[in-house]
Amino acid sequence: MDHDIFFSISQTPDASGLIPSEQEMFRNYFQQLKCADKLGFGVGWIAQAHLSTEVQKSNSKPVVPHWQGEVGLCTDFPQLAMESFRQTNTLEIGCAVISILASGGPIAQAERIANTLQLHGLNPNEHRKLHIGFSAGRFEFMARPYGIKPRNSIEEAAWKALRGQIFMEAGDVFLRLLRGDIVNSDQTYATVLTRDNFRSDEDWALVQNAAVELEHLDAAPDSILIPKRYVFEDLKIIPQNFRRELLSLVAGTHEPKAQIFFNSIAPVKVFNLSITKPEVIDATHERMREVFHADGGAWTRGDMPRTSFVFLNNEPHLSTEQQSKAAHDEAKAALGAYWNALEGTIDPSKVTNAAQNALIGNIEEVAQQIVERFHPEDRIMAWFDFFNHDSDRVCRNMTAYMEHVVPRVEELLQA
Repeated sequence: MDHDIFFSISQTPDASGLIPSEQEMFRNYFQQLKCADKLGFGVGWIAQAHLSTEVQKSNSKPVVPHWQGEVGLCTDFPQLAMESFRQTNTLEIGCAVISILASGGPIAQAERIANTLQLHGLNPNEHRKLHIGFSAGRFEFMARPYGIKPRNSIEEAAWKALRGQIFMEAGDVFLRLLRGDIVNSDQTYATVLTRDNFRSDEDWALVQNAAVELEHLDAAPDSILIPKRYVFEDLKIIPQNFRRELLSLVAGTHEPKAQIFFNSIAPVKVFNLSITKPEVIDATHERMREVFHADGGAWTRGDMPRTSFVFLNNEPHLSTEQQSKAAHDEAKAALGAYWNALEGTIDPSKVTNAAQNALIGNIEEVAQQIVERFHPEDRIMAWFDFFNHDSDRVCRNMTAYMEHVVPRVEELLQA
């Protein structure tokens, strides 16, 4: 079993209402980063965000109207990745995840990644990989200023389905450029909407009706061609000869068609959450064993990192029973704060469901939960700083996890 760590750098109030300054947030990050490196975590995954979450609440269509503070402070992953490599020795660095629709789109993002790899790989003894998680972005307000919004009534009606198609087009451009191709938009993914793109007949009918009205059609069309977002003549990014063996690509999407399509271009792994149903996880592994690009070798379960909240209590002044109770209290407070920020209300059922999928308790309890919920060959992306700004405590939890929980998990797996 592999053990990675996730850093959210989320400047939001914790359960007590504390919001550290930006400078404090980054000092906390580097303290935890160095601790993770010393402890032997495999990959340090860094969340990336763009634009102020606070300010978007005043927009006409706020995405997260109740969120307090900023969802994330890492707005330039390549810069932070380079500094993170400089301050560590064995830890690999990953992004979970960059939006390839924001910050200039897939062409600009591909060139940034190529440049980062060029600099990172100048040392011939450097073998740590840069793991690039990419997606459409969870919060779409971050991509709207870059033109990723409906352009007409057809796109307005189709938007939920269309946004995923824009990601497919952007992903095609992004991956081909990183592969070293000369690309023009005549070669890239074309979006043709049909009934298969929609969850219901009613949703598809709304799009058909919009097409009839906008394009003055005599009958509802069976398919609708959507003009491309990225239109350009031949181009190739520079630098061209960076060390591609140091690049690992991971798609943040549950859509099987996207996973299959991206792997027709390059080896692209997949993110998944621990809250995902076991049957979905198993189906993803089965599919990826068949479609994973040959250049990536054979698919393994470790190619799909699985995020998990970790509420671990090993505070020495508490008994094991008290540690367990304290961990559950901490989890309930943090998860409640999260759902309140996300939706504006604390839904007890959602807090309970999230708690059932998190790792909560003392050392023995967390070890038992890992063995029960995860496959022995899984890769866990442990999230310790979730709504917790006590950096010393976060480091103690990380230490207890790697020095006590992980060895105990291995003991249980050997039994």
